[in-house]
Amino acid sequence: MRSNVGLWWLLSAFFLLIGAVYTVWNIVAYPDRNWYNAIEWVGSVALVFSGLMAALVAWYLQRVHKSQGGELPEDILTSDVDDGDPELGEFSPWSWWPIVLAFSAGVAFIGLAVGSWLVPIGFAIFLVAIVGWVYEYYRGYFAH
Repeated sequence: MRSNVGLWWLLSAFFLLIGAVYTVWNIVAYPDRNWYNAIEWVGSVALVFSGLMAALVAWYLQRVHKSQGGELPEDILTSDVDDGDPELGEFSPWSWWPIVLAFSAGVAFIGLAVGSWLVPIGFAIFLVAIVGWVYEYYRGYFAH
């Protein structure tokens, strides 16, 4: 996290410096115009705002790093891969219901393109798929 914070601050400084250089370069390149007409505003504003957005991300990451109460396993050179591997929940790799759910979304979106009569069919398949996925542990081989 500390290296990310440093990289974002470096990126912010780079964008702000390049924004200033870009603005001054435009003023110097057109000496016959007034300074406010010589500036190419779109590029100057885009570079300055990119620097400000990078500074916002850097500030946020710095605050998170300060409040997390220690280094993350990714930042410790002697840590293993398993040290940063949290328990994400219980997933059933044998389940077919996510495929049926994706099929229902496909039918509904094809219904938007081809004919609106397919949208209720896709919604009905969606209801069957979501109920089947929620209750798959209450029936069959894996019932609790």
